[in-house]
Amino acid sequence: MNVIAQAKEWLKADPHEETQHELRVLIEQAGKADPQALRELHDCFSGSLQFGTAGLRGKLGPGPNRMNLVVVARAAAGLAKYLNHENNTNNQGTNTVVIGYDARHNSELFAQVTAQILSGAGITPLLFPHTVPTPVLAFAIRHLHASAGVMVTASHNPPQDNGYKVYLGSGAQIIPPADIEIAQCIEEVTALGPVRDLPHGDTWTTLESTTEQAYLDHTAQLVDTTISTNSDLKTVYTAMHGVGGKLFMELAQVAGFPEPIKVEKQFEPDPTFPTVAFPNPEEPGAIDLSLETAIKNNADIVIANDPDADRCAVAIPTTTDKSQWRMLHGDEVGALLATWIAETKPARGVMAQSIVSSTLLKAIAESAGFEYTQTLTGFKWIGPIPGLVFGYEEALGYCVDPDFVKDKDGLSAALKVMELAAHLKSEGKTLQDQLDQIALTFGVYATDQVSVRVSDLSRIPEIMGRLRETPPTHIAGAAVTEFIDLSVGTSELPPTDGLLFNLEGGGRVIVRPSGTEPKVKVYLQSVVNVTNEDVQAARTKAAHNLESMATDAQAWLN
Repeated sequence: MNVIAQAKEWLKADPHEETQHELRVLIEQAGKADPQALRELHDCFSGSLQFGTAGLRGKLGPGPNRMNLVVVARAAAGLAKYLNHENNTNNQGTNTVVIGYDARHNSELFAQVTAQILSGAGITPLLFPHTVPTPVLAFAIRHLHASAGVMVTASHNPPQDNGYKVYLGSGAQIIPPADIEIAQCIEEVTALGPVRDLPHGDTWTTLESTTEQAYLDHTAQLVDTTISTNSDLKTVYTAMHGVGGKLFMELAQVAGFPEPIKVEKQFEPDPTFPTVAFPNPEEPGAIDLSLETAIKNNADIVIANDPDADRCAVAIPTTTDKSQWRMLHGDEVGALLATWIAETKPARGVMAQSIVSSTLLKAIAESAGFEYTQTLTGFKWIGPIPGLVFGYEEALGYCVDPDFVKDKDGLSAALKVMELAAHLKSEGKTLQDQLDQIALTFGVYATDQVSVRVSDLSRIPEIMGRLRETPPTHIAGAAVTEFIDLSVGTSELPPTDGLLFNLEGGGRVIVRPSGTEPKVKVYLQSVVNVTNEDVQAARTKAAHNLESMATDAQAWLN
């Protein structure tokens, strides 16, 4: 069947007017041999979005390779089949599923369709009445003792994307084998026929404000006012056009902080993300408006959440007059939070991080008497760890309250950063002073990342295969002391598509394909001991090492 015929068959079964219209236009243009329309149709129908440990995520549009009402309905029906099977096997009570959604295009529609499909399958949906941050959804699963949770969000992806994230009753994201079993259920449901023939229910519970209030009351209490003077901390905050702004402002007030200064142009939810090219605090230019606001208001710190508020970015001034600023690397924020938690919590439990994050956490955890472990990339592996007290990944994800939110939470992480900043300010110190002290204690652990975005996905296995077959023996002049192909697994980690190079002197390079974007990423780490208490000299040397490592990495990728 050619692609135009496939599109016409899909059109017959698509119940959504928006994608019906889009598909009709593409079919008409492709019928006139429009090359762009043909390319788009081939992409829409070249395969299917794969349901994995991150659920679904992709570009909005018609066809099985896009996020749309048909794909979402099938995912909901597959999840329902999985939950009902588990329920029958384990003789549990009625399944309940909490459903949340962000402010992206079609998020509310996808949430409502999910509720209809689950209801039709005999499951009780608990639907938030309006947009919520992802951490609130993760909290609600445990708070309401639900069987599972669904969050409709594409987090920090471009405006044209949306996604579908699934959690089970533990409150953590799904991991194998659950993801594989749900994917199989989705395939079985898809084979049954059009989604309009699936049972659609019209009864669900619309959650009251008490669930969000419970999150707010609990999370605000993470700030200990007995060890921190919060009254004069000046914070600039951006919601990055997402859904975290209102709740963050309420949290700051209840926790006793002065009212943060909003970046007004980015505060209200807007699915077009008009002021940023990518709504990700890590992307160049994304926090420029925040820094301008900070300079104008002589602020102490900048806090940025991504659009669904599960990530937290921090920027600090680099000059005493606060006229120059820089955004902290995710590993720097991880180190700050780890040392603060180690200082304020009894030494019991586990500190954990993804394998691509700085191994400085190992030194901090073990020095303070905590256990330490590494996981594969992705918070789905960190959240379920028994005894977890703190977990993070370098991509701005932090879990500071694992008993209640078993996922990254940009709101609670922001409060803990503000708590530390306020405490330091009361002693005449700054976050940079704390980073200097960490370097004096443990050495400089400098990290960076380089990546290449590909238009042809076949390039990714080509790059990985080439490095596996002929791995470098030296990187930036340092000998490779150990090469580990992570695809075969280790004693600590299950198999994953990645390569690890340990270097003489403590340096490290990890190469892996991105799990959410068409990219190959290279994670760099340089470790330099501080001599004669000259932290800046050690940082300069580490930065030079990273530049050389990045040059070598770019040569592999290109």
